[in-house]
Amino acid sequence: MHFDYTPRGVCSRAIHIDLSDDGTTIEQVSFEGGCNGNLKAVSKLVAGHTVDEITGILAGNTCGPRPTSCADQLARALTEAAAQATA
Repeated sequence: MHFDYTPRGVCSRAIHIDLSDDGTTIEQVSFEGGCNGNLKAVSKLVAGHTVDEITGILAGNTCGPRPTSCADQLARALTEAAAQATA
């Protein structure tokens, strides 16, 4: 299942997510914009893990004075993507 998400309040402009057919496992993640090296690393680290595991780790992460971060936005995107997969 493919899902595109437009993050809010961060430097990245888009998050592209591929989940397993049942919506529980992250197959691939890519970002447009943001801190290129860091977001490539995040994408590699989350691949193969469950949505629940990664959202539990990344949700609420902040970036400097911002109340959110690209990682937090990824957690939000994963939650939305998983909900769509099970709908």
